[in-house]
Formats: sequence, C-alpha cells, structure tokens
Amino acid sequence: MKKILQTLPLFALLSLTGCGAENKAAEKAINLSVKQSKSYTDSFENTNKAWKPKEGKWHFSHGEVTQNATDTYYPLMILEQKKYADVDVSVDFKPLSGNIDASGGMAFRVKDSDNYYIVRANALEDNFRLYYFKNGSRYEIASATVTPPILNKFSNIRVVAKGSHIQAFLNGKLYIDHYDSLYTEGYVGLWTKADSITSFDNFMVSGE
Repeated sequence: MKKILQTLPLFALLSLTGCGAENKAAEKAINLSVKQSKSYTDSFENTNKAWKPKEGKWHFSHGEVTQNATDTYYPLMILEQKKYADVDVSVDFKPLSGNIDASGGMAFRVKDSDNYYIVRANALEDNFRLYYFKNGSRYEIASATVTPPILNKFSNIRVVAKGSHIQAFLNGKLYIDHYDSLYTEGYVGLWTKADSITSFDNFMVSGE
C-alpha cells in the first residue's frame, strides 16, 4: 500500500474562475465540505466488480490498478456503485510512460462514458485542468500552471464538488476554484489519455 498523499487544509493559493485562463491567487477560498453519508475506499488489493471499464485496458495487480492500453484516446473506468451529487473524491496516480500524454485523471458526476467532468494532471505538461465531456467531446473550463507530476512517482488528485462549486487539488494544494452547473450528480471514475500508461492507488470517495 502506498503512502496516501492526502489532504492538507482547504485553503487557496491559486483560484480559477475563467474558462481556460489563470487568474490571480486568491488569499482565501471557501472551504468546501460534503456530508459523509456515502463513503468508499479502495486500495485495489482485490478486483471490485463495481468498477466498469468503458475504454482502455484496466488491470488490478499488487495493490494498484493500471491502465495500459495505448490505442484508445480517452480510457475511462467508472465506479458504478453509487451516484453522488456533492462529492469529495481523491486518488493517488503514477504516470509510468507516454509520448503523446502521460496523465492521470479523476472523473466525477459521470452520467455515462460520454458525459462527465474530469480533472487531470500530465507529467509532460505544466498544467492542471478541469474539463467536461459532452456527447464524447472534451471542453476545457479551467486551468492552472503547476509543477508537472513525475514519471514513476505517485501524486494525488482530489476533487470537492458541492452544488455548482468545484475545487481541485494536486498534491494537497488547491489550484482550481471554479463554478459550473452542467452536471449535478453521477458516478466517479478514473481516467487517462492517449498512450498514457498510468497506475492508481488509494482511492477514496464520500458524499451524498
């Protein structure tokens, strides 16, 4: 089991409210919290049949789940266990390789494999981004400049969504503070892109 790169206190050093553009750092952001009425953790020691691969090849082994297909553009695996409206979800991810992309992402408020939000970080780029997928097409809605994740090293993504307010953290630091109301509830899931081979561990979700 990997050491969880988990939550620091919810405060903002960077805040984004524009579509795909960085804004000045906010001195303080609203601390979001959600009710813990539905909680689930997974260290991927065993296969949970509630995880449903939609694209890609997802392999459970040695306390991790790894997506290792390189011929699918948006690999996605959804936890079809509970739907969440307000949600607090996090995962450790380790990009292993990729020439086009070397990313790991957290999907949330997933309606289906073509309609959902995604927050992702990429070891090949110095940005951390929030997108939505609508009918299979991807649209960027917020972005922040970050130190890229390191290949073969775990980083952590955390998303807290309450109503239309969405906050996203990379390694415990708040980078995205955004409002969007396209999707109001749905499943959560794991995501990569293109030729990324990425492992995930220490998945946690709570909310209602």
